This record gives sequence, structure tokens and C-alpha cells, in this order.
Amino acid sequence: MGWSDGFIAVDWGTTNRRAYRIDGSGKCVDEFEDHKGVLSIPEGGFSAAIGEIRQRLGDLPLLLAGMIGSNRGWKEVPYVPCPAGLDDLVAALVWAGEREAIVPGVSFLSDGRADVMRGEEVQLLGALAAGSIDPMGLVCHPGTHNKWVVLRHGKIREFRTVMTGELFNLLKEHGILSDFLTGKVEANDAFKNAARHAIDCEELTADLFTVRARILLGQARKEDAASYTSGLLIGSSPAFRKLPRGSNERERTPPSLFEPMPADRDHSRRYAW
Repeated sequence: MGWSDGFIAVDWGTTNRRAYRIDGSGKCVDEFEDHKGVLSIPEGGFSAAIGEIRQRLGDLPLLLAGMIGSNRGWKEVPYVPCPAGLDDLVAALVWAGEREAIVPGVSFLSDGRADVMRGEEVQLLGALAAGSIDPMGLVCHPGTHNKWVVLRHGKIREFRTVMTGELFNLLKEHGILSDFLTGKVEANDAFKNAARHAIDCEELTADLFTVRARILLGQARKEDAASYTSGLLIGSSPAFRKLPRGSNERERTPPSLFEPMPADRDHSRRYAW
């Protein structure tokens, strides 16, 4: 079967794998998700893992994106530098087999700052093609490593990665705040107040210590500590202050919030506070 008969699109990350069967009309007709990310595949095991996908979704060509193209994946694929659009990614596809193509990631270099993404570029440019995000806007792509992306004329012009989610998980699992961060994170008043404070005050490492002190001195409730800490981390993102918004009114629209998967929506919506 050729590409005109359909194909399987795979978003293959570090810890998870999502596969979608796309028919000849471009419609998704079947899908699955599991925890077989690239780090779970043993050396030399990607051919078998590809075979497993075809067993579940059909004997079709595969278009693979994400960490499958990293130095920890099946075949390392070079990054496409910014500005990068859909045509640039297509031109840089790498064939890992006769019917398996891997999409490159995107890189950014400027004034000593370096950044990379793998997988998010496909989601962002797909949302752009679907008309879901502004081709001249600023987009927030929430996740463990949040991406703040500037789009210009349908291309990724620049972006910045912020380790907000990973930092929260580290604080929750280790260190002096771990006993205070057991509650649910909600976009409540504690979260919003912390986010507003962090936007105005670039003192994140000091403010994090106050999470504990405020509770000990009766200035805050322990059950709000997780929300307050999340607000500090999200509000401290440099994107709120330093990513360009453009020079005209069209380019000054508020950031678009990208919601990649239903399971991520509670986390994503905290960025819309």
C-alpha cells in the first residue's frame, strides 16, 4: 500500500507513544496510545516496535515525529533552523526505511541563546494549517517543558523553552517544599496572586522559599501551597516579558493557548488565567 491509500502518523516521545491511522482522505480512523516511549525501546529494537504499530493499525507507511528522531531514538535527524515552516520540514525528512520517514525538529540560535524542539513543531504547524492559531501570533504550548513560540507568516520564527513543569515536579518530590505540595493545583486566587507577583518581581528562587514561610507564619493555607507554587513558576516565565509581540495591533494580540491533548487540558488552562 502506498501513501495515497493512507498512512500512520506517530508522535513518539521520551515516555509515551501515540499513533494515528490516517485514511486516503486525510481522516483519522483509528488510534492508540501507550507508554512505550523511545527510552523503553532496547538497542536494536525499533524495527520490532515499528512492526507492532503496523500490527495494531495496518500495513501502511509511517510518518514519525518527536524524540524518535533524537540521539536516543531510532535515527538521529538534524534540526531545521528557524524560521521554519511546513515546507522546510518536508524538505528535511529523513527516511529510516523504505516506508518510514522521520520529521526533523526545529532549532533556534541567536545571541548565545540556543533552543530545540522535537514533536511540538508538527503539532504547532498542524494547528496553524487547521486555522486554530494565529499565523502572526505568540503561542503557548504547555507541558513539562513549555514552549513559547513566535509565529510570523506561518513559520516558527523563534521560541523559548521553559522547564516549568519539570521544576514543579522536582520541588514536589524533593527538598524542603515537598511536604507542602501534596494538594491539587487549581487556578484559584492563590495561583493567580502568585502568578501576578511573579510577573512583576523577578525573584523566583527567593519567592519559592516564602511558600513554606507563609504557611508557618499563618499567612497562607497549606492546601493552597501547590497552586501558589505553580503560579510562581508559570508567572516567572520570561515569555510574559521578553518574547516580542510585534509592532502593529495585529501582532499585539494575546498569546494563543495550544492544548495538544485532552489529558493535558487542566494543566493548559492554568496558562489562560
